[in-house]
Amino acid sequence: MPMLATDAATAVEQKALHRFQKDSRGFATRAVQAGSPHDPVTGAVIEPISLSTTFAQTSVGSPVGEYEYTRSANPNRTNFEHAVAALENAHYALAFSSGLAATSVILQGLATGGHIVSISDVYGGTHRYFTKVADAHGISASFTGAIEDDLRAMLQDRKDTKLVWIETPSNPTLSLVDIKAVSAIAHEFGVLVVVDNTFMSPYVQNPLDHGADVVVHSVTKYINGHSDVLMGVAAFNNPTVNDKLTFLQNAIGCVPSAFDCWLAHRGLKTLHLRAKAASSNAHAVALALESSPHVLKVNYPGIASHPQRRIAIKQHRNGLGGGMLSFRIKGGKSAAERFCAETKVFTLAESLGGVESLCELPASMTHAGIPPEVREKSGVYDDLVRLSVGIEEEEDLVADVLDAIDRAIKPKSGSGSITPDSGIEA
Repeated sequence: MPMLATDAATAVEQKALHRFQKDSRGFATRAVQAGSPHDPVTGAVIEPISLSTTFAQTSVGSPVGEYEYTRSANPNRTNFEHAVAALENAHYALAFSSGLAATSVILQGLATGGHIVSISDVYGGTHRYFTKVADAHGISASFTGAIEDDLRAMLQDRKDTKLVWIETPSNPTLSLVDIKAVSAIAHEFGVLVVVDNTFMSPYVQNPLDHGADVVVHSVTKYINGHSDVLMGVAAFNNPTVNDKLTFLQNAIGCVPSAFDCWLAHRGLKTLHLRAKAASSNAHAVALALESSPHVLKVNYPGIASHPQRRIAIKQHRNGLGGGMLSFRIKGGKSAAERFCAETKVFTLAESLGGVESLCELPASMTHAGIPPEVREKSGVYDDLVRLSVGIEEEEDLVADVLDAIDRAIKPKSGSGSITPDSGIEA
């Protein structure tokens, strides 16, 4: 059927309205090619790094190209944002200097003077911002450990709620949230839903496809994937949201450098390969931990024992569990600390999502700023160990965690031993 004149006009209008057109090609093709034009002058297949802070104009107000000043826009940032939008099935994406910078801009742009609802076991840095910084913008926050069950009543109780902010999986207990169910409830009340998708990456999960309004990432983690860039990004489909956040991105100036955008874009091109390898390795490590008599509990959405496995099957690509997991070790905090000191392949360090495997104790490190009673209510006990499983050999990773557990529970002669059930019970 031929396109009517009105349809054609609408199509042109939509093209102008949307910054990036959605890409229907396969994920791997999008990862490698989206936002990666060949250089029109040299034919270079890899984009150059545009370090210029300013761009020439042919006359007042008429720049040679689309760029004027690099805080407002930069070729490398545009290309990176294009690539992220393609992978999250979005028309818009904005990059920021860090994940928390993205969080702050989203809150200032979409929740100032209002209330937000979040999950109890949200990332420690996000919790800190919600409880100790956001009130400067008139924002208050409420937390729940059962958002699917509690959200309707919470929204009925607080008519000033502007955002629902969720992580799925959560950090560090790996609990899941049904994005579609939560989004349906929130939208009944005209409330936007933001999903922190850092743990899963765009390869494993696309929250916008399940009804979320904004998806946010710490690019530092899986998207970049090489532990050498600090960045954040948000993606969405609403042009009004884009107008608000683009204004703040420029006005506040919390933007990444051209070089960091170039590095992150390079890392993104192999995301599908890294995410599959990390998920496969994490699955093997989780099963090995689950079989150990020295482990109290394993939190990993990729195995049958996870209480919300059905959500993972519904929301995650091929039911993958991702590369993150956590577990509670018998012997309490001291055993958990010894485990992290005994690993040889896993490195004791904060952060996650790089090619290398890391371990840490959330209660003492990434979530130390949250009061103990609040942490424990969310399942973040002193004996909880969080693992970011990388892309090393599966056999080496499995052997490393089992050997480290054995040495943590059975210290060297003369240093005493750990009573198997001396940890805090769940």
